Parts: sequence; structure tokens; C-alpha cells
Amino acid sequence: MKHIAIIGNGISGITAARHIRKWSDHKITVISAESEYFFSRTALMYVYMGHQKFEHTQPYENWFWEKNRIELKKGYVSKVVPKENKLVFSDHSTLNYDELIIASGSKPNKFGWPGQDLERVQGLYSKQDLELLETNAPNNKLCKRAIIVGGGLIGIELAEMLRTRDIPVTFLVREDSFWNNVLPDDESETINKHIRKHHVDLRLSTELKEIKADENGRARAVITSEDEEIPCDFVGLTAGVSPNIDFLKNSGIELGKGVKVNRYLETNIPGIYAIGDCAEQTEPTGLRRPVEAVWYTGRMMGETVAQTLCGNKMAYQPGHWFNSAKFFDIEYQTYGWVWPKPKDDELHFYWEHSTEEKCIRIAYHKNSRAILGINSLGIRICHEVIDRWLSEEKSIDFVIENFHQANFDPEFYKQHHKAIKNSYKQPLQTV
Repeated sequence: MKHIAIIGNGISGITAARHIRKWSDHKITVISAESEYFFSRTALMYVYMGHQKFEHTQPYENWFWEKNRIELKKGYVSKVVPKENKLVFSDHSTLNYDELIIASGSKPNKFGWPGQDLERVQGLYSKQDLELLETNAPNNKLCKRAIIVGGGLIGIELAEMLRTRDIPVTFLVREDSFWNNVLPDDESETINKHIRKHHVDLRLSTELKEIKADENGRARAVITSEDEEIPCDFVGLTAGVSPNIDFLKNSGIELGKGVKVNRYLETNIPGIYAIGDCAEQTEPTGLRRPVEAVWYTGRMMGETVAQTLCGNKMAYQPGHWFNSAKFFDIEYQTYGWVWPKPKDDELHFYWEHSTEEKCIRIAYHKNSRAILGINSLGIRICHEVIDRWLSEEKSIDFVIENFHQANFDPEFYKQHHKAIKNSYKQPLQTV
């Protein structure tokens, strides 16, 4: 019986374990130092906000693992020794394997800011980060002001979390408009206004220079790139994440930004694979990035590598890019490719509701008129429909005419497809 060890019990590692068990009788050991059982990382914010208890984030009952013969080992892997097919743990114990899946996820970025390791300074990624946040920012009496550094999705989630406890928040964003390296100017400005609408002190074109300590080694203020000192009791570092691969240095496994893998998720060492946030594609598909720290890509990689380990060698094929997020109470979806600025061979059609925070942007090829991607804010659209239209290279004219088929808003919500159709006259049309 082959023994497969999996480092990491996030969506990637657990999906791989479940599918290996579905298709084989291999021995499976899942290793994690973060938590005893798999939980939904994207739901952590709702625990802090009081919408859920932590146990509600666990999709499977505790008995599930033993019943399905998936062994769970709590521990931190400090070293991988491929020549001996051995893992070394921080307590110096070891575990041998026949094949290894590295699914070690991400870690919050730090960029050497003075004071970044003080007390009451942290990122937001792990279960431990959530527990630390409860200590560092439990309420607005013990945390009179929080500073968030970094204008991405984790940053705006943390802002929403803190505001639910009436903690004043100052949000430092390096860019001159929120997330404008991803969002076009109109959508980015809509989110700027929405952040401020929720009583967040948004500071654009502002970077962190230094975190000042009090006499007890705790954060007491930040110094910005404008040399302004802002008093605070807490600093959230949310300037992105990077692959969690430090423990693999000197292992012989080829590393770049992440663990380098081919289309079959194989590393340079036979019998060792990498999936999820920590994997770096050496042959990325189309316009996709080599490292994609996204929930659904981790799930797809887990399914793919399980097929290979169970005798059906399969290449990773993620299909059309898509993602979704929430900016406080504005839902965001994106499918295909919508660049912040139209490229030379493409045009954008843009519709914006005149009074509500809702808009649609469709990128399409200038000559063929085939759609390239769709962004939506405040309007839910159906993944299955948009994915099919992208695959079939439907024209912008077809999509506008049939946009009602893609609507996915709940019953009794206002429908906007008629207004979108009526405004379809020229690129960048706004109503």
C-alpha cells in the first residue's frame, strides 16, 4: 500500500486527500500545524463578525476523517529530505512517505518595515491570526484606532471586520485609487466612495514608513510616507501574501516565488507534487499568473493531482479565469480578462446605474467583437452562462441581447438588463 503524505490541510490538500481516498486504497496522512481539522479559510472573517462560530466553518464532522481512513497529524514540518523520502518536524520527529504533496499555502507579506514585529501588529490569514485579532482588537475601548496597510482584498475584509465592532479604521493604500491595478478607474472610484461611506479613513497614495512602539513593545503609532504620525492601538499588515515555502530551502526541490511545477503539478523531484497557493506554474495557461492564491484553483489542483496519483495522469487545466469578492456590501465578480485599461486590440462597454452602486463592464475584441471578459459590481451573474459564452467566443452584440440569461440576482431584486441593452451605443457608455 502506497503512503501519500500531504503537507497542509487547506482546500488544496484536503481536496487531494478526499479524491485519493475516493479512487484508491492508499494510506493518506494530512499534516497541519494550523488546525486539527479542515476549515473554510474564507469564512474566518464571519467568525470575528459574530455571524458564525468557528466550528461552523468546518465542512465535515470530526468523525469523517477516521471513517474515511484519512490520518490527521498535527505538527510543523521544518524540513523535507527527498533522498530519504522523509519529513522532519519541529520537535525532531520524522515521517516517511512514498509520495508527497506540498500544499502549504501562503503567508502574509512583510517588507522590512521598522516595527513590523511589534506586539499588536499582525496579518490576517490563519486561524492563529483570527485568535490573535481577538486579543489585539477585541473592542473599541481597548482598540481606539486601527491602521490597515495594503489596499487589497484582505485589507478591505479586515476593515469591514473591525468596523462591525465600531473600531475606527485608517486604511493606507499605496495606489492612487483602491485596487486600480485590477479594477478600471470607474469601478475603483466607486469602491473608494463605498469604503468612505462605511466610515473608513481611506488614505490613498500613502505608504507605511515605520511603526512606533510604546514602552511595552506594542504598536502605538505609525509614520506614513507623508511623515504624518497617526496614533493607533493595532496595525494590520495586509499587503498581499506569498507562498509559504521557507521550510523547503536546501531541500533540492526547485523554488522560485513558489514551488515550481509543470502542467502535471510535478516538481523537479519524482514523487513530489505541489498544489494550491504555494505552487508556481512553469507553464501557465494563457494569460494566467504562475502563482494564483485563489480558493477554486486550489480545489482544482487537488482534484487533478489526485487523478495522477491514482493512475490517471492528468494535466492541470484551470479554464477561464474567474474570481469574486465583496467590498463591504458590494459584490464583485470577474470572468475572463478585463484589464484596467483597454489594450490596443480591444474595446470596453461600460454601464453604470445612475443612483445605485451597480455596474457592468464587458471587454471585447475590436475586430472580431468576441467578448474577452466581464466585470460586475452589485449585480450577480451566472458563472455557467458567462463561462460558456467565453468558450464559444460570443460577440458583444449577442451578450448584450441575451444578458438577461446571465442574471443571477435573487427573486424580487431589480433587473437591469433592459437598461444595459438600451445604453449599448458606444464603448465606455455611462448612464
